[in-house]
Parts: sequence; C-alpha cells; structure tokens
Amino acid sequence: MTLAIVANPVGARVLNNPAQPRVAKAPAIALSASSAAKSGLCRAVSCSSCCLQGVCLPSGMDTAKLCEMDELTRVKRRIARGTVLYRSGDAFDSLYAVRSGSFKSVGFSRGGEEKVTGMHLPGEVMGLDAINSRKHGYDAVALEDSEVCVIPYARLTQLALQIPELQAQLLRILSGDISRDQGLMLLLGGMDAEQRISAFLLSLSRRYQKLGYAASRFSLRMTREEIGSYLGLTLETVSRLFSRLQRDGLISAHQREVELKDVARLREKVGHW
Repeated sequence: MTLAIVANPVGARVLNNPAQPRVAKAPAIALSASSAAKSGLCRAVSCSSCCLQGVCLPSGMDTAKLCEMDELTRVKRRIARGTVLYRSGDAFDSLYAVRSGSFKSVGFSRGGEEKVTGMHLPGEVMGLDAINSRKHGYDAVALEDSEVCVIPYARLTQLALQIPELQAQLLRILSGDISRDQGLMLLLGGMDAEQRISAFLLSLSRRYQKLGYAASRFSLRMTREEIGSYLGLTLETVSRLFSRLQRDGLISAHQREVELKDVARLREKVGHW
C-alpha cells in the first residue's frame, strides 16, 4: 500500500453535479506507509497537519500512527453549498469527517415534509447512524462550501484493532452522537419554545468552544427556518424568540451572527439541561 505526498491537494468532484469539470491533481510522489511513518513524513493537509486532529478520530496518536490515519483518510471531497453528500437509502461504506464547513442531516416524513435532524461542524463525523443498517437514513446536505475526509469503514475497523487510541476515540465519538440524540429528544419532549432556543444556543456555544473558537460569539450556519425544523418550531416562533432574547439583553443577533450576552440567564431558562 502506498501513501501519496501531495504538495497542494485538491478536492474531488462535487456530488450530484456531474457538469462540474474535474480539477487536475498536483504531482505526487509514491511512498510506502511504513517508510512515511519511519521518516515522519505525511501528506500535506493530512491528519498529521490538520488543526482538528485533537477533536477528530486521530486524537491522542503519535506521529507513526498519524501516518497510518493519513493513508486511511487520503481521499478528500469538496461539497458545494446546498449539495448532497449522501442520500437516505444510499448504501453505507464510509464515514465522513467534516474538515471544513458544516452540514445538516435531513429526513423526510411520509408526506414528503423535510425535517432537519442534526447539524455537523468541523471535526465531527457523519454517517454513524448507518453502521447498523448499512444504509444511510438521512440526507447530508452542505450548509456552506465544505470539505470532508472520506473514511472507508471496513478499513477503519481493521485499523482500530491495531491502534487502541483509535478504537477508544471511535467509541467516544459514538457516545457523543448518542448524547446529542438524547439531548434532541429532551429538547422536543420536555422544553417550551424559549427553552429550546436557549438550549440550542448553549449547545452551539459548547461545540464551538471545543473547536477552539469563542464560546460567546459565533455564526449560525442554519437559517431561522432550518433551526425551527430542527427544534420543532415554526419560523415565526423562532424569529419572535430571537427578538425577545435580544430585547431582554441575553443575546445580540445580526443576521446569522450571534453573541451570547448573558450565559448565566440562558442557563437559568433551560434549567436542568
């Protein structure tokens, strides 16, 4: 198995847009994975050089093991805003780590009504829900121009048997995904509209802080309508509550830019969550 050292890697084609021309790849030098690990050399824009390695699958690995991950995640894919990465019903063969940008997960009711079921930020892994059924249960749609690392699942499980740190991190990621699902159930089942908005903003704050960004000031990737779909609220309700929270001095909002002015009072509104 070889590992390609690429000076300026470029993304693959955008899904569901066959008209888009392919971009020529930069010249590559073939190097065995074992030789790369010994020399400490890994592909540019790889796990070893990525600023997200501390929160993504390679967390806690040494240089040699990072080079093994570079081989596993050598395929990158660029997805234009509004483009689907995979669709509900597609066969599952890979997980996708968000390298830049963001995505929403979208399901559909029997009547064809769209329902936002999740949002994925850099460093987070998509496709975990399909491991059991071997089919994707949701559409993954780019909220902005984004890039993902493609992680072939069969090779991932093989490598996890050889690298305990990878196995432990994969379990942590699975646990975090379950926790987010449980949090959404609590949002929809046990909170009023204002609590849902407050909890949503606090959740985003924690996730951005984990990525090393400011916890109190961030950009909302989803529209008000998409936020309403995610929280089980109408667009009018979301807009009204954002205005109320701003009027009460808890937040400052301008278009998609939000600043949390009074985190303590937001937490009081949410209560035990």
